[in-house]
Amino acid sequence: MVSKNELKLITSLHQKKYRNKHQLFIAEGAKGVLELLDSELQPYKIFKTRDIDGLPLDKTVQISAGEMKKLSSLKTPSEVLAVFHMPEEKNEKGEGLILALDDVRDPGNLGTIIRLCDWFGVSQLLCSENTVDCYNPKVVQATMGSLARVQINYVDLENYLGSTDKPIYGAIMEGGNVYDSTLAKDAILVMGNESNGISSSILKKVTNTLSIPRFGSRQTESLNVATATAILLSEFRRS
Repeated sequence: MVSKNELKLITSLHQKKYRNKHQLFIAEGAKGVLELLDSELQPYKIFKTRDIDGLPLDKTVQISAGEMKKLSSLKTPSEVLAVFHMPEEKNEKGEGLILALDDVRDPGNLGTIIRLCDWFGVSQLLCSENTVDCYNPKVVQATMGSLARVQINYVDLENYLGSTDKPIYGAIMEGGNVYDSTLAKDAILVMGNESNGISSSILKKVTNTLSIPRFGSRQTESLNVATATAILLSEFRRS
């Protein structure tokens, strides 16, 4: 049974201002929830519509499919929805390859990029202040649990890039061919907005530009930012 207060709280977490106010966020789907439970993140409460192994009994409540539909943001609600406490934000790391996002707005793109960081061992993801919230439910679902394994910081990206001695690579259409480039292992890779790319103020901080050459039809304007991130991270790890 979901109380009225619980319903009000959980539905409010679909909005960023209430996530920040309560320092709580939602995760939906058994696989993602179980992966988050297997991390340092602390669950606040978990709701399920059927028995699922691995859920903590003291935090889990059985509810009906109708109640789950009221809590969920999905058209087809999952069998489990969990509310987690947001972790305390840690200071930015300075070592190794760092990925930076300039105004990435699509939740699915950010979620996929977080998974890519996890896959390629990029432990630090920097997001500009106008990049979509990493605790947006759609982002959390797209990360499939990788959210707990990548440190994400929201920063004034222009100031951050202006204060680092690392080489800064920026992905742009007119950049140097990534397959012909020598890539540093201790560096920052900047990916831009889905429609407009890297902003002019951030581009001024870039020391090296990169592009992914097109081999196919000239009618294809550009790659999806998450797809481009996957290719570039693969090249950084291969170098």
